[in-house]
Amino acid sequence: MADDLPITGECRFLHTCEMCEYNNESDCKADQNEHNRWLVNKRMDDIKYKIIVGSNKGGVGKSTVTTNLAVALAEQGYKVGLADADLHGPNVPKLVNAENVRLRSEEDGIIPFETKNGMKVASLGFLIEDPNMHIAWRDAVKYDFIIELLGNINWGPLDYLLFDLPPGTGNEQITIIDFIGDVDGAVIVTTPQELALLDARKMISFARDSNVPIVGVIENMAALECPHCSKEIDVFRTGGGKKLAEELALPYLGSIPLDGEIAVRSDEGEPVVLSRPDSKAAKAFLALADNLNKFLNPQETLKSG
Repeated sequence: MADDLPITGECRFLHTCEMCEYNNESDCKADQNEHNRWLVNKRMDDIKYKIIVGSNKGGVGKSTVTTNLAVALAEQGYKVGLADADLHGPNVPKLVNAENVRLRSEEDGIIPFETKNGMKVASLGFLIEDPNMHIAWRDAVKYDFIIELLGNINWGPLDYLLFDLPPGTGNEQITIIDFIGDVDGAVIVTTPQELALLDARKMISFARDSNVPIVGVIENMAALECPHCSKEIDVFRTGGGKKLAEELALPYLGSIPLDGEIAVRSDEGEPVVLSRPDSKAAKAFLALADNLNKFLNPQETLKSG
């Protein structure tokens, strides 16, 4: 490419300006924002459905839900990608037993990690040598990394790309939605407690203001099944997610039981959908995947009915 310098006007390199060796005043005269938007659009054009998963609150198990939902979709035969956009707590690599993975770069972009069942994954966690190290970035640096996540990762053709959003409704969420363009849906994760429901309402309001269709509400950490009598125990109360969905006229996608095996399997990097496929938790995630498909493909639902 050296013979073509300086770069002027439209640039069509398949990497973002932040990663470009010609990104300096003497070599490049291209509009960097225009190029980055073009590149993100090119990546996103190969993906049928872009779904954001948010809660506006930490501690509700959003990353675990997002990972198992993505795995469930992959198990149903879909081509799935999982983008870990939680910059301060990139936990997805641990959830898929890939903490020691480092991504490699090729001419067409960075190749995401691929799980045994074919799910593609990208995360800031793949770039951090010490998982205990904190991330203290200003918004400008966060912005650059999000563009890397959207533009430099060569996702290839996918049926679904799920974004595990960080807590809150701030710069990261706004930038992701802005650059993706047409987000096909938002999945809202909550737990039954009123505090979690309060934050979920804020996430729903944010999605609506951002013109993102809301797929529905998921209630995580619902009833616990007693290991002795099999009766359900309302440890954190139950039904809050369903009540919230009904109150705001949204679909209720279902509940995930409070199951200690979910936490154990997550710590071991074995999503419960794969490690315990016959469990109630795994079946609940598979049901969530079905409900997501029904929301996005209403014509097929009508035909099958």
